[in-house]
Amino acid sequence: MTTATLDDKSRTRGRPREFDMDAALDKALCVFSERGYHAASISELTDAMELTSGSVYKAFKDKRGIFLAAFDRYRAVRRGLLDERLGRVETGRDKIREILRFYAASSHGDIGRRGCLVVGSANELAIFDEEAAERVAAAFAANEDLLLNLIRLGQCDGSIPKMLDAVTAARALLCLTKGMRVAGKTGRREDDMTAVADAAIKLLD
Repeated sequence: MTTATLDDKSRTRGRPREFDMDAALDKALCVFSERGYHAASISELTDAMELTSGSVYKAFKDKRGIFLAAFDRYRAVRRGLLDERLGRVETGRDKIREILRFYAASSHGDIGRRGCLVVGSANELAIFDEEAAERVAAAFAANEDLLLNLIRLGQCDGSIPKMLDAVTAARALLCLTKGMRVAGKTGRREDDMTAVADAAIKLLD
């Protein structure tokens, strides 16, 4: 008698993936970042994702579903890239410097002109879409918490003055980093945005 393996059972119960979900969402991200939610059409999205409309509707139901999935993908990828940079340095101050330079790198050239999907969503969707608003609020809160925790780390390791108001400084840096992404849409140069990042670290003095 032949014993079925786990792989055999999986093939029986499941279905093969019809497309690379992450790759498709990355392409949708480009459309949403360049066009905005309202201006992006389903036809533009399906063309960019290289999928049939049937596959898109089956996987995401509608344009909103594509956007929310792309939003989550965007946050996960950006946080992964940032965590990699943060792991290279030790002190709280140096980690915040890495965050600022990370934002500077995303605020010039083609990626700068595309802008930040979180900031764009805050302007476009959060007003009338409760689920989108919750995602945007969670993204902002997570960024602020990260900055606050790193400031407090710096206060513990001696790289940031203990008398600094950590909460206010974290909020100021949050606003500054999001503002950098907005400014990047106007065609800033790399050295301009790097200079902004270098100046912003002085908020921790």
